[in-house]
Amino acid sequence: MSRSSDPLRPGDHIDSPEAPARQPGDPKLGPRGWARFLWRQLTSMRTAIVLLLLLAIAAVPGSLVPQRSSDPNGVIQVRADNPELVWLYDALSLHDVYSSPWFSAIYILLFTSLVGCVIPRLAHHWKAMRALPPRTPARLSRLVGFQTVPGGASDLDRADRVLRRLGYRTTRYGDSVSAERGYLRETGNLLFHISMLALLLVVGLGSGFGYSGQRLLVEGSGFANTLSSYDSFTAGQWFDDDGLEPFAVELDGLDVVYETENPNAVGAPLDFTARVSATEDGAQREAQIKVNEPLRVAGADLYLISNGYAPRISVRDAEGEVVYDQYTPFLAQDDNMTSLGVIKLPDGLEEQLGLRGFFYPTAVPLETGALASAYPDLANPVLSLQAFTGDLGLDAGIPRSVYALDTDTMTQIAGGDSGTESLTLAAGQTIDIPGGLGTITFEDVRRYGVIEVHVDHTQTPVLWIVIVLFVSLLGSLLIPRRRMWVKATPAGLELAGLARGDDPTLERAVDDLAKRVREGWPGEAPDEAADAPRA
Repeated sequence: MSRSSDPLRPGDHIDSPEAPARQPGDPKLGPRGWARFLWRQLTSMRTAIVLLLLLAIAAVPGSLVPQRSSDPNGVIQVRADNPELVWLYDALSLHDVYSSPWFSAIYILLFTSLVGCVIPRLAHHWKAMRALPPRTPARLSRLVGFQTVPGGASDLDRADRVLRRLGYRTTRYGDSVSAERGYLRETGNLLFHISMLALLLVVGLGSGFGYSGQRLLVEGSGFANTLSSYDSFTAGQWFDDDGLEPFAVELDGLDVVYETENPNAVGAPLDFTARVSATEDGAQREAQIKVNEPLRVAGADLYLISNGYAPRISVRDAEGEVVYDQYTPFLAQDDNMTSLGVIKLPDGLEEQLGLRGFFYPTAVPLETGALASAYPDLANPVLSLQAFTGDLGLDAGIPRSVYALDTDTMTQIAGGDSGTESLTLAAGQTIDIPGGLGTITFEDVRRYGVIEVHVDHTQTPVLWIVIVLFVSLLGSLLIPRRRMWVKATPAGLELAGLARGDDPTLERAVDDLAKRVREGWPGEAPDEAADAPRA
């Protein structure tokens, strides 16, 4: 009778190509049947792989579209530049991908699929580990590596000893020994899946208790670990403000080493070192932070993620009163540290004043008369600023970047098409601001570093989980699952093996067993009867 005419057996899957086709008179699946069917589909390995791929694809928008949790200014800018797509961003939660319903649904389904797949296999594996090796087949000649060696029933004890020393679990069935090994293969497979579950759980839950904050520090300045001290701060959904451990950090200096000997790479940065003073539990210590060498303070990792120049600029009104005097960070625009910066003065002068320009660490004139930086270090620092008067838009209630100046409603009074040259200053130089508003002075310049404070409670658990995952994967791939039999017959001892899966070394293993049964274990006395512990 053909396979297709067999009745549906308990082990058959409904969607299996070998399962019989449903006939018109067959009973319909009820709610319980459909529930079991859907559960089997969800907990199948194929579904788990599909969900894992979907999770990877679903994470792509989170890296392409600015997220509210990590880049709120970027979100504002994207929505302002693409007003026609705002509805799409909101409908698909593209600015909150990792907390969106659709991303969470994939994550939960994947977790459920793995749990439903692993638990039944754990129970089955536990029973298999406790079961005795299978009985000896009647015809060993049909199996791999079949051969006959001299011996009889009296040699079965030696064969049993050899098998157990080779790591097999053995049992006696009359005039034969049945042995099995390789359960660690399935153990490794299950441990791999359990590690995947643990990884999902630790990353999904543990990351909610961490935080990440950034603070720009000019040389000589510092900050304390409080929310108000950070320029930007991102916290997990279960983060509590009380979780901020008290500590303080001051940037004593930022040392940068540039290439000077290789003519093809002059000016290339070779090393960045932030010299800091860290205060923790009332004790202060001096330390360093390098690009790939974070500093550990009060359970937090401090990284040096960026650097640049901060010219000290002072502005005085027409009467000579100081209305602005501070180090202003400029953002590097090229490898030679040509840097762009903005200064906003809403108060203190007769009109609101905005300054936007470039800082050149080593200024050189171009043929066009414009300036450029020829080297990233401070060899000839020059500041060139354009000036604008009018409404800075700071009272509109709209968040604005401190590194951008909206000049659409302002009047340019220096540089550009204003008819007045840009305000160009060397270090220590003072010049007048057009319109009699006052003066501006380029006092000096210091370096700044951007310090990121990162607290991730999942780092150590994830490290150990990944190690276990890797080792278990190797075990599930490299450990062979095989069975061996030794049977006493009038012709001698018959030996054969059977592999559970692909095992190209099985025949060689049978040959090795036959040799050891004939010759005994190396160093073993012929009459030795001590048994090795059962595996």
